[in-house]
Amino acid sequence: MALARRGGIGRYYNVNGWLFVAPALGLIALFMIYPIVWSLWMSFQSGRGMMLKFAGFSNIVRLWNDPVFIKALTNTLTYFVVQVPIMILLALILASLLNNPKLVGRGFFRTAIFLPCVTSLVAYSVLFKGMFALDGIVNSTLEAIGLIASPIPWLTHPFWAKVLVILAITWRWTGYNMIFYLAAMQNIDKSIYEVARIDGVPAWARFTHITIPLLKPVILFTTIISTIGTIQLFDEVYNLTEGKGGPSNATLTLSLYIYNLTFRFMPNFGYAATVSYVIVVLVALLACLQFFAARERDR
Repeated sequence: MALARRGGIGRYYNVNGWLFVAPALGLIALFMIYPIVWSLWMSFQSGRGMMLKFAGFSNIVRLWNDPVFIKALTNTLTYFVVQVPIMILLALILASLLNNPKLVGRGFFRTAIFLPCVTSLVAYSVLFKGMFALDGIVNSTLEAIGLIASPIPWLTHPFWAKVLVILAITWRWTGYNMIFYLAAMQNIDKSIYEVARIDGVPAWARFTHITIPLLKPVILFTTIISTIGTIQLFDEVYNLTEGKGGPSNATLTLSLYIYNLTFRFMPNFGYAATVSYVIVVLVALLACLQFFAARERDR
C-alpha cells in the first residue's frame, strides 16, 4: 500500500523488468554493438597485424587504387545483377506451378525443390565440383546430346567459373524463396481467380496482373534478403574455388577478399574493416532503392 501511495510500484516493476533484460542487453552490447563500433574505428587505421595507427581516410583512398578490390566489387555486383532476378523469377514460377491443387505429387516436388537450402554446404560444393569437372557428368551429358563439341572448363575459365557460382547459388536458394511465395499464394482469395477465369483472363495474365501485385510485399522482402545474401556471398565461392576466388580472381567477392586480407595475406585489419563497410553501404543503398521502387504510388 505504501508503495502504491508513493507511486513506487510502477518504479518497482520497471527496475525488475530492466534486471530481466539486462543480461541479454549486455550480450548484445558485447557481441554486436562493441564490434560494430570498434570495426568502424579500425577502418580509419592502418598497419600490419595489430600494430595499427590512425591513418585518416587513407584506406578509403586505397580502395579506388586497389585492382583486386575493384575486381571483387565488380564480381559481387555481377552476381547481384544476374543471379537475384533469375532466382526471384524462377521461385515465382515454381511457386505458381506448385500452388495448383490438381498437380500430382505436389508435396514431393515442394520438398525436393526446398531441400537444397538445408543441404550441407561443403557436401554440395564437392558434388558440384565433381559434376562440373572436365570429365564430369554435366560435360558428358552435354556432349552426348550434341550441345557442345568439347568439354566446358567450368572451374578454370573466368566466364564459366562465374556461371558455375551463379548456378550453385540459384540451385541452393531458389527453393527458399519459393516457400515464401507459395505460402503467400495460398492466402490469396480464390474467388479473385475464379472471377478472372470466368471473364476469360488467360493464365499468364492472371499471374502477371493478379498474383504478382498481391505478392508485392513478399517479393520486396525476398528481394532484400537475397540482395543481402548475394552482396555478402562467401561460402559458395570459398568452397568451389578452395578459397582462392579463381581463376585469376574471376570469382572473388568482397567477403572473400575481406577473409583473404585478414587470414590469408599479411593481416591488415584496418583495410579489411574498410572493405567490410563497403558491403554495409552497398546493402543499405540497394535496400533503399528497392523500397523506393516498391513504394505505393499515388494515383
